[in-house]
Amino acid sequence: MASISLRGVQKSYGDGPAVIRNVDLEIGENEFCVFLGPSGCGKSTLLRMIAGLEDVTDGDLSIGGRIVNDVPSAQRGVAMVFQSYALFPHMSVFENMAFGLKLAKTPKDEIDRKVREAARILQLEALLERKPKALSGGQRQRVAIGRAIVREPGVFLFDEPLSNLDATLRGQTRVEIARLHKQFARASVVYVTHDQIEAMTLADKIVLLHAGKDTERFGSIAQIGAPLELYHRPNSRFVAGFIGSPRMNFLPARVTAIDASGVGIRLDAGNETVRLKVDGTGLSLGQAVTFGVRPEHLELVDATSASQDAVLTRTVSLVEQLGEHSYLHLDEANGAVLVAKAPGDTRLKQGDRASFRAPASACHLFTEDGLAVASLEPVEHYA
Repeated sequence: MASISLRGVQKSYGDGPAVIRNVDLEIGENEFCVFLGPSGCGKSTLLRMIAGLEDVTDGDLSIGGRIVNDVPSAQRGVAMVFQSYALFPHMSVFENMAFGLKLAKTPKDEIDRKVREAARILQLEALLERKPKALSGGQRQRVAIGRAIVREPGVFLFDEPLSNLDATLRGQTRVEIARLHKQFARASVVYVTHDQIEAMTLADKIVLLHAGKDTERFGSIAQIGAPLELYHRPNSRFVAGFIGSPRMNFLPARVTAIDASGVGIRLDAGNETVRLKVDGTGLSLGQAVTFGVRPEHLELVDATSASQDAVLTRTVSLVEQLGEHSYLHLDEANGAVLVAKAPGDTRLKQGDRASFRAPASACHLFTEDGLAVASLEPVEHYA
């Protein structure tokens, strides 16, 4: 078992700007931590720094309580599974899985026992004599995972391991990885992905990373938290827009009321008044803000429905029918679109008028600099 600690970690190349900036992070023993973010945000670079494949420019990186900035990769007690599988094409499945153990001069009978046990767990027993070219993509990925398992490391590192698989195999392998983590609960896992479904379903903790100018402004980390915390309690418009699919709706508005129970706003487009359970401290009347609500939190209602929550009425411009549910694209001012989730058997069609209730507890407010206004709802509300 090994915890991972990063203190003020930065990474830059030459005289260029830092690509990893001001990272302070604790990953506990047995924890499944996912690095999530858009392309170019430094997810893989940060993972490679933990693995020892990239140097730390500044700050301290510790594994198991030992600073490893200058410790070679092979001596860090970590095992890495690459996106490209990195299997030796001339070796059999058995030989690929045993390779690291042979380098460590592990006794032959112990190698055989560990490889066959990993093969049993990963359902590779019938494939041990095959070469990688005779395997499917999913089988190759399982071999790469098996090669990491037999080393019994304190830390598993996964660098976008499912990105080369088709949708069905991604789902199957994601479940296998989750099951393996439960089975090998003594090890910590750091997993890199740009796929939020993988992050939300696998992670105990998500580290969402910024990209571009936001990195220089706020540092590399946008928010750290449990999956549902980032979903329900995003600390910025960036986090709110990245977590969730379809993304959160963002509508311009202005503050019309502030009191102890929350904040009232008026939407610029529809002129509706919305009441939010957020802390208005620091806001002022007439201030420009951004209202946020997720498509799945907009509830289809009758236009005359009496409710203390806001009711938004719009014209349907497009219906996406996905079977179990549908997504309605609703016209907004200036060509913008509001997206709402509806039952799969909805009879709404292009040109219809539809009304949606926006529950106050599910609405968000962001200032002009993109930061979230703190919610007045207790944390237990999102458990």
